[in-house]
Amino acid sequence: MNALDRLWTVEDVSAFLGVPIATLYQWRHHRTGPRGRKIGRHLRYVPQDVMSWVQDQE
Repeated sequence: MNALDRLWTVEDVSAFLGVPIATLYQWRHHRTGPRGRKIGRHLRYVPQDVMSWVQDQE
């Protein structure tokens, strides 16, 4: 990850994928969605992880 890249919030990923935020939390619970990371008490996503997950879905 490049130091200039910022981590995505749940809202960012929801908008990018076009799915509700609740769906992301369900995927996380079932370990089926893109990998999220806890930063303190916040959930964040590395954009490259989300892109890789999307490519794996094809």
